Amino acid sequence: MKSQIKLLRKLQELVLTRDEHHQTGDGSQLENLSGQIAELQSQLEPQVRGVYERLYKKGHVIMAAMSNGCCAACGMQVPIAQGQQVKLAQHLVTCSSCGRILFAEDDAAARNVAEKVDRDEQRSGIARFSAESLMVVELGECSRADAIAKLANMMEAGGFISNADSLVSAAMDREGVLSTAMGEGLAFPHVRGVEGGSLTLAMGVSRKGIDWGGTKVNIVFLSAIPVAVSAFYLRMMSALAQAFNKPANREAAFSAEDQAALWKSLVRATRTSFK
Repeated sequence: MKSQIKLLRKLQELVLTRDEHHQTGDGSQLENLSGQIAELQSQLEPQVRGVYERLYKKGHVIMAAMSNGCCAACGMQVPIAQGQQVKLAQHLVTCSSCGRILFAEDDAAARNVAEKVDRDEQRSGIARFSAESLMVVELGECSRADAIAKLANMMEAGGFISNADSLVSAAMDREGVLSTAMGEGLAFPHVRGVEGGSLTLAMGVSRKGIDWGGTKVNIVFLSAIPVAVSAFYLRMMSALAQAFNKPANREAAFSAEDQAALWKSLVRATRTSFK
């Protein structure tokens, strides 16, 4: 059953990647992604496929990690005996609350480790997901992997995530499925399933540009995404793309001389998108 669970995780990632491409891409890879999805579906055992299809009708997030003894999608505590079954992975185990298929979280995977904000200090707008300390004013003329690593290391150094190396590896695996480069020199590398807290966003600028799988990229947004906010991430990515498709917002980012100025440009560009 472990191989089937691994197959389901890969299948879910492909489906969510297709959703992203459908919403923010040019549609050129939809047929290719649909073909890959169909191929993986054909490899599911009949009983597993039945569970998959039933959950898929409700939503495209059909699986969730068991994180700190809870379902990462809905937060429901997983009974100890059931948790042991999830770890053994001898058969499919579903959450008693949301019905999603549970799998054991990888101990080496990156996690959100940021301290929770006190209620009196609740942030608004883009500050709910990012911070001035997550701005990289100049990524330089580097590779795609190096750009992602610089942003991931900034996240780890700032106490937002653990294991930057794991985050970079997962982000590059995602790039191998389909490039996250978009029009106007923007790229949105990301990793889903980074549990333990809320979505985390880092931003970096490269004035000379980065070769992003054949596309020149100047502004990079790296996101660490808990599975529960996968749908929200699509809206956030779309909002960021719309904001930085505007020349004035890109120019403000390019002209930033320090973290404070780059952060200010991001806040201003998204002030109507993120309340």
